[in-house]
Order: sequence, then C-alpha cells, then structure tokens
Amino acid sequence: MAASTSITASQGLLLRSMKTHLPQTHIPTLPLFIPSSQTPKTLKNFTSRASSRRRVTVMSAAVEAIEKTGTDVVEESINTIRFLAIDAVEKANSGHPGLPMGCAPLGHILYDEVMRYNPKNPYWFNRDRFVLSAGHGCMLQYALLHLAGYDSVQVEDLKSFRQWGSRTPGHPENFETPGVEVTTGPLGQGIANAVGLALAEAHLAARFNKPDLEIIDHYTFVLLGDGCQMEGISNEACSLAGHWGLGKLIAFYDDNHISIDGDTEIAFTENVDKRFEALGWHVIWVKNGNTGYDEIRAAIKEAKAVKDKPTLIKVTTTIGFGSPNKANSYSVHGSALGAKEVEATRKNLGWPHEPFHVPEAVKKHWSHHTAEGAALEAEWNAKFAEYEKKYKEEVEELKYIISGKLPAGWEKALPTYTPESPADATRNLSQTNLNALVKVLPGLLGGSADLASSNMTLLKAYGNFQKATPAERNLRFGVREHGMGAICNGIAHHSPGLIPYCATFFVFTDYMRAAIRISALSEAGVIYVMTHDSIGLGEDGPTHQPIEHLASFRAMPNVLMLRPADGNETAGSYRVAVLNRKTPSILALSRQKLPNLPGTSIEGVEKGGYIISDNSSGNKPDIILTGTGSELEIAAKAGDELRKSGKTVRVVSLVSWELFEKQSDEYKESVFPAAVTARISIEAGSTFGWQKFVGTKGKSIGIDRFGASAPAGKIYKEYGITEEAILEAAKVVS
Repeated sequence: MAASTSITASQGLLLRSMKTHLPQTHIPTLPLFIPSSQTPKTLKNFTSRASSRRRVTVMSAAVEAIEKTGTDVVEESINTIRFLAIDAVEKANSGHPGLPMGCAPLGHILYDEVMRYNPKNPYWFNRDRFVLSAGHGCMLQYALLHLAGYDSVQVEDLKSFRQWGSRTPGHPENFETPGVEVTTGPLGQGIANAVGLALAEAHLAARFNKPDLEIIDHYTFVLLGDGCQMEGISNEACSLAGHWGLGKLIAFYDDNHISIDGDTEIAFTENVDKRFEALGWHVIWVKNGNTGYDEIRAAIKEAKAVKDKPTLIKVTTTIGFGSPNKANSYSVHGSALGAKEVEATRKNLGWPHEPFHVPEAVKKHWSHHTAEGAALEAEWNAKFAEYEKKYKEEVEELKYIISGKLPAGWEKALPTYTPESPADATRNLSQTNLNALVKVLPGLLGGSADLASSNMTLLKAYGNFQKATPAERNLRFGVREHGMGAICNGIAHHSPGLIPYCATFFVFTDYMRAAIRISALSEAGVIYVMTHDSIGLGEDGPTHQPIEHLASFRAMPNVLMLRPADGNETAGSYRVAVLNRKTPSILALSRQKLPNLPGTSIEGVEKGGYIISDNSSGNKPDIILTGTGSELEIAAKAGDELRKSGKTVRVVSLVSWELFEKQSDEYKESVFPAAVTARISIEAGSTFGWQKFVGTKGKSIGIDRFGASAPAGKIYKEYGITEEAILEAAKVVS
C-alpha cells in the first residue's frame, strides 16, 4: 500500500508539471523551394527520389517554425534551448550546434515533463539517468541542466563553453559537471554505458525491492545518433540489452541522416528499426521530431508501458533546425553557424533576444523543478526510512552500495599464502579471491567475454544475471569485449558501491581499449581481470600472446596496471583494486602455475614495488634484480645463484609501476638507491619504459617482437627469458 501511494504522489508531481504546457497546435506543411546555389554540395550528390522527398519533408519543418506565434511557453522554452546552444558555440567558435537545435523539443519534454530528478542534489539515488551518447551535442544537456536549476551550469558556465577550467567542456564529463552521469564523446560508448546503468537498476531492484516497498524504480534514457549506430560497440551493447530484457532502458535515436562527411546515404543505409527489432527491442518511430511534441510524448508513454524489453524511439529530426541556409547539412554538424547565419536563424525563429537570454516566462516555468525535485527526494527518503525499519538485513547491504562505504574488516576475507602453499596459476588464485570477496562486498558483480572457464571468473555461489533472474551476480557478456567494458563503466557510475569486474585474455584488451580509456578518464573503478598474460600461455601462439600491452597500459593515465607473481600478490592486487574506486585496475594473470615465493606480501603490493629478498647491508647491494608476474620467480632464482658467488643481491617485485611512482622519494631510494647502477629487469613483454628503473647502465630482459606457437617452456628458452640470461647480464652490468 505504501508503494502505490508514493507512486501516485510522484505521478501527481509530474502531472502538475505537464499541466502548465499549452496545447500543441498543428501547423500545415508549407511548400519549400531551395535555390540550387544554396544547396549543400554533399546533398547535390544524392538525387534519388526517396532522398529528395525526405530532405524536402524535414527542411520544411524548419520553415514551419516561422509560423509559430511564440506565445506558447513550450515553444519559447525549446527556442531558449536552441539559442543557448547556438550562442555558446558561437562565443567559443567551436562546437556542434546542429544536434541541440534539432533535438531541443525532445530535450525539453524529457527534462521538463518526464524525468524524475532533484537539481539541487544531482546524486539522489533514485533519480532517472540521462546519457548523451552523441556527446558532441553536449550544449543540449548543458542548456537543459541550466534551465532545470542545476548549480553546476550557471549562465557564466554556458558563456565559458569549451574554455580552460570550464564546467562545460567540449564533451560531457561526469567528473566536471554534476548532473552528467557518464563521460561520452567517443561514439557508441554512451549507449553502452546506458545499458550498464539500466542493468544496475534492474539488478538492484530485483535484489532489494519488496512487494510493499519498491525503493528502486528509475529509468535510464539515452540519446544516440547515426554515428553511435554505426559504431560496433552499440550493437554489442544493444544486443545484450535486448537479451537481458532491460525494460527501463529507453533510447532515443536522433534520426537526422547527417554525419560529418555529409548525408548518411554515402555509408549507412541499413534499416535500423528492423535491426533493433531483431535485437529484441521494442521500436517506435516519431516521424516529426521537430514540431510533433505530442508524438514524442505518446512514444515515451508507450515505451514506459513496455516492461519486458528496452525501447528504441527513432525520432526523425532536422539537424540545425531553424537555420535557413545550414539546416539539414553537414556544415551545421561540427562548427559554429557564423554571425550572419546566427542572425538569420534568430529572424527565422522569431528570437529577438541578445545572446544567452532566458525569457522570464521560461525561467518561471522551469523553476518548479527545484521544489518538485526536493519533494520527490523527500518522498523517497520517507519510503527508505520505512524500508530501513522493516528490512534491516537488506538495508545494510543497500547502504554500502548507495554510499560506496566498504564493510568493516572486508580485507580479512582475502586469502593468504606461504611458500609451502601449492603452486597455482594466478588466474586460479584470482577466482579464489573473487569468491571470497563476493561474500563480504555486496556490490561486487561481473563476468567474462565468453571465457569464464578460462579466465576463472565465475562466482560459484550465484547464478547468471538473465532476464528471468536479474538478482544474480554472474554477468555473461558473450564475445563482446568492447561492449563489456563500456557496460561495466555504466555499472560503476550507477552507484559508488557497485564494483564491476570483467574478463578476457589480456591480448584482447585490444578490442576494448577505448572503454578502458573511458574508465580511466571518467574515474570508473572497474576491475579488469586479464588472464593469459604473456608468452607463457604457449601453443595458442602470437595472436594470443600479449607483448606491448603492459607498456601501453602503463602509459595510460589513471590506470593501475598490476602483474602479481603469486597468491599473496594476487590478493594484494585485489585489495588495491577494491580500494581504488576512482581508478580502474587491470590485473594481468598467468595461465601457467607459479610458486608462492618467500617475501611477497599483500601489503607490499600497495607500495607498487618492494624488496622480496636482500642479503646486502647499508642499502648498498652489488646488484638489483627486478621482475613482475611469472618472471619474479626467475629473478629470485637468479638472485640465489649470484649470492652463491659472493654477490650481495636485492630482488624487487615491481607489481605496479603506478603505485610505486606514488611513493615518497625516500621510499623509492630505499628500493632503488641511486648509487647502485648494476640493475637488471626481466619481464615477458616489451622492454619499453624499463630504462626508468634500470638506468642507462642497467639491462632489460624482455621481448620486443611477437611471440610464437610452442610449449611455454620452449618459448621462454628461445626468447631468453631465463635465469641464465640474468646471470649473463649480471657479468655485463656489474
């Protein structure tokens, strides 16, 4: 009963919002004549009847706006959105005005009539989420956040669009602008993030909602364009969304037929509707996204009525709507209109105001969101308080997920090892850690790109997240590495306490590098479990053997690249990954068995690099041997041999360069004293970057060519990744 009452109250708030709009009047289509001298060159290349008919239809909509009286607050609000975007791009002389001009009606309806949010608390847990996958059109979102009353986007922020230190960067960045959920820009990432956000909502709702108290109930809305549709990642993610039946995911496809190179007929002619139907989506077509406001409203209502599958609403719009000479052309896609065209557009749309002006009627109208947003959150807080009284066990877990706070003593679940513990592959040790951590971390969930039995990522106490079982915590991504990474970014950004992990072979990070980079940029603490980390995987050969991958991720900002050598270091790597919620971690794990070495520790990993054995005194060893992962064992054995010949030898595990670089100069000197120049590193990967640790007089043993197909031991010997190679190098550097 309480749940139904609260829903009614929420609907009442939204209804009061919608009642303030005047009825939408129909405007007849006007004939349109386009002088050939004004026709964009790209459009001249397309003479098919269908193409010409489509262009005339959508171009006429831009002229229709001239006939509007301008008295309707909806019209005035929509034009306010358009001109805030136009003015910001013009002032910056940089940006993409076309999408905001074309999608302003959709944006207005979403933010003013449909979405539930509190502009004074952008992080209210049960808010609806909006993702602008077509991130180049970010002035649409900034204008909407400004009108809705978000403190993060004041008029001065709009005026500093794309400038140094601005809260309105050139593409949406969640870490810069409260109200922006995820970082978008690389096309297709946003729709995949939205799938992750919707997955998180479905999962948490299944776990925590009760028949009498539904405390998790929100939608994920996403706007994507033709470019997003062309990128393969969108198909990967949308295929999963359809398979999972994410009914609270509603995607708006800005069907404007224009990309940077011109009309999409040059490269993109597939039937998107049929493709999404085949992917298991409900599909709706809004044929007039320019002035068909009631069509948009009806489509959203229909989408919300579909509970068992996501919905794609194709909204046919005119890019650059209202611009007399640039609408429906590539020239309005990625550059400012120019002063003359801005003036012409103002006249065309009947907008006499100075730049960045928001009419009083529009301000007054949008001001209701502050009070209504506060009321929505207060209503939810009351419901949560009731839930807290009734469901004490569940609420404790949910609080960890909402707050991001880790349960006290969670680290005690991490396994520890001694040199007497049996040798094992670090991928197997990783699975032991995951299954230990899932018992104490309520927000841990994840899976593999069709390699769970090889990556060893299965959570044994749980089933598979599926359409019928969304409360489960094993995610089956199929062979979709890129989509997998971006979906996990969305999960991580849904709630601070959700800790997603995903897995594949380390070499296949090549398929998902863009998603990992967005993890790093957007501060999404995804845990990337990457197995088969070197030539040690053996017979599968060079296509599967990573060489340059360690170096490439060490070069990527805000990434923790961890390569543990044994059980304790694997546990230590998981401890670091869980603690670093705003930095993604990549764990490079072995296929082959490795011994548990003396001197390794969970605590040592936190330092990034530390001494595992040393027979010197006064911080003056004769030689320093450094290794990572499976080669640390080789360094340790070589150290033992050198000591037999009377050398003082220090062996260092450099499990994470990034963590080591964060240590004090004093600590780094205690590990790598400047006075000791005899240094050797060994790692079954590229030697790129190792000079920083071995110096100009040291030597790096590694692999700077592709691998080979053979048993692992044979490859190691042929490539010189051996104890003997270290002993020979020691003669040179000593």
